Amino acid sequence: MKSFLILTASIVALSAAAPALGADFAVQPVNIKAPPMPIAAPITDWTGYYIGINGGWGAGHNCWNFNGATPEGCHNSTGGSIGGQIGYRWQIFNMVYGIEGQGNWADFSGSNVSTAFPADTLRTKTDAFGLLAGQIGYAFNAVLLYAKGGAAVTSNTYHIDSVATGTEIAKSSNVRWGGALGAGVEVSLTPSWSAGVEYDRLFMQGTNVAFPGAGVDRVHQDVDLITARLNYKLSPVLGK
Repeated sequence: MKSFLILTASIVALSAAAPALGADFAVQPVNIKAPPMPIAAPITDWTGYYIGINGGWGAGHNCWNFNGATPEGCHNSTGGSIGGQIGYRWQIFNMVYGIEGQGNWADFSGSNVSTAFPADTLRTKTDAFGLLAGQIGYAFNAVLLYAKGGAAVTSNTYHIDSVATGTEIAKSSNVRWGGALGAGVEVSLTPSWSAGVEYDRLFMQGTNVAFPGAGVDRVHQDVDLITARLNYKLSPVLGK
């Protein structure tokens, strides 16, 4: 009888403890990490001062007229160029405005035999040019498309040589001013560095070139330029 009572008490105690044990072994909730928030692509800001280098190819189209009235023919003076630029840009929403100065060493040369004086070879050499232009462009974040226009200057040397011997008969030089129009595309590589390609057309004024002992020629000139550019952007406030 005593044993029966102990067994009964044990069964009752186990029954009372069963719910608590079940709660201890219940399935625990699994902690699932939320996916990381997507990182927004960086927005390129084109505002600021910049300096850079450029290099490329150019061709000057030169037409000579003896005393401004007798055509002597035309020739292209072609060659390479290398130089630098400095400027500042302002970005307002997607529009970009700027001003830039550029100076280049050049080696453009070419010649033709005079149609009026077949014994003479006319030769033009452009050894430098410069641009001061305003810019307006549209930024597609890291890509900038722009147009430019302003003033241009070229440094030129003119030769009249003998066709028969190649010796120099006369020589003169001048610096002439004109206008420039161009367009380009530039890509931001890092927050500071960008690279691009630019085309410019220089419209130079016709000018009278005096050759001591050989008269005066009026020379008309236009120049086409294609350059690759690399720029480094400084702080929007220079020196900071």
